[in-house]
Amino acid sequence: MSGHTGSAIINLDIEGPVISRHLYGHFAEHLGRCIYGGFYVGEDSPIPHEGGIRLDVVEALRALNIPNLRWPGGCFADEYHWKDGIGPKAERPVMVNTHWGNVEENNHFGTHEFMALCELLGADPYISGNVGSGTVREMSEWVEYLTRDGASPMVRQRRANGRDQPWRVPFWGLGNEAWGCGGSMRAEHYADLARQYATYCRDHGDNTLYRIAAGAADGDFAWTEQLMRQISCFGCEATPKNFFQGVSFHYYTLGGPWENKGSATDFTEDGYYRTMAAALRVDRLISGHSAVMDCYDPHRRVGLVLDEWGTWWSVEPGTNPGFLFQQNTLRDALVASTHFDIFHRHAERLFMANIAQTVNVLQAMILTDGERLVLTPTYHVFEMNKGHQDAASLAVHLRTEGTVRTVDDTEVETLSASASVKDDHVLISLSNLDAREPADVSIDLRGGELGSLTARILTADRIQDHNTGDAPETVAPRSFDGVTRTGTGLRLTLPPHAFVTIRAPRLP
Repeated sequence: MSGHTGSAIINLDIEGPVISRHLYGHFAEHLGRCIYGGFYVGEDSPIPHEGGIRLDVVEALRALNIPNLRWPGGCFADEYHWKDGIGPKAERPVMVNTHWGNVEENNHFGTHEFMALCELLGADPYISGNVGSGTVREMSEWVEYLTRDGASPMVRQRRANGRDQPWRVPFWGLGNEAWGCGGSMRAEHYADLARQYATYCRDHGDNTLYRIAAGAADGDFAWTEQLMRQISCFGCEATPKNFFQGVSFHYYTLGGPWENKGSATDFTEDGYYRTMAAALRVDRLISGHSAVMDCYDPHRRVGLVLDEWGTWWSVEPGTNPGFLFQQNTLRDALVASTHFDIFHRHAERLFMANIAQTVNVLQAMILTDGERLVLTPTYHVFEMNKGHQDAASLAVHLRTEGTVRTVDDTEVETLSASASVKDDHVLISLSNLDAREPADVSIDLRGGELGSLTARILTADRIQDHNTGDAPETVAPRSFDGVTRTGTGLRLTLPPHAFVTIRAPRLP
């Protein structure tokens, strides 16, 4: 096959919805080695740390401009009782993490440690509260403990534990996966609970909560509709009731059935394309949830939140199956790059997205092994794309020829792109998902010109390539000199299985 071509039109002077920086959010659960051994090594560790928080992980994530961090779960959130994780560590009760590995949890990483981590990262905290096995009072008091000033029982307890001033905690999840591990509830039952819990998660002082109702799995649009009915009426123009400000859903990219997800590193070309077809499905799911929300919230005041997304493979051989440790290849990076193109197109409704998970679990940014730290290919996509955060989206009108692959009766469009502008600098992101063929792309720029260009590329010899402690830069960004100027814009040849970014100042 040859002749893969694409042409795009970008109007540099027509700015669209702002791409929320929170679309580049992260997720840290008490699962495997995400917290212990990942973020937190303890105060006696020889690895450089601050209060037990691993500093090389902090440094790597700060380089991504990490906007928010979701914690403590996931499924773990709905069996977590926050008061077990405050006060002197030696006095904190031990629990069993029944969801992930059936191992003991000593609660040494709790509320104060998480807030210290967010402060080191410069990230907004996103706390997922316990609806499944907790109480309204428990969640209400957690909000009070964290965010209230002045005098109150929870404030006094916080001060006794060493923190005088309240923290700012903007994001609050009203449970997690209430349809499954968060309580096996019916949508109607959870929707009533969401209103109840939201009522008692109060704004204290100038800390205004963005309450996120636990939403659907995949394409369960009926669940989303049930939640929207709680705050608005079908087809009405009224401002939605202020119970919750966001509705979530979860979607994971699999290359096969749930029972046999396949290897993270040992896969065929057909398996690669099946994965890409699954990744591209997120566009339809976001569109579907958005359409339901539009019927109840036509002015799009309520945000859609994809607070768990990413690839999910079988665990690495020899590791605890409950720890969900998997390698991370160029395939995973291209799943991420295409997801971001889709997220950018839905910026008017999609407010937040959180990749699962940040360290050592599922599609991680970082893998740790003792003192060694490895940046994954997915990490590099986040870093190359960070200029899109809080930038105005620029529509990319794409026309392609010969860029479709068919696998299992499913067509996979192999060229993906998005663009934005911020502080008069334009960032264009392009992915060629074809495993074998390059793609010639011409970009017609209208309504302005671009100044001096900087281009980077993320690719490797094989789609199965990945980084290890012994070979940490097998898949890493490099400068790209394949962009040329034409009379009306730019031209470049994208190598197979490659992600490219172009950055330049916008000129009148």
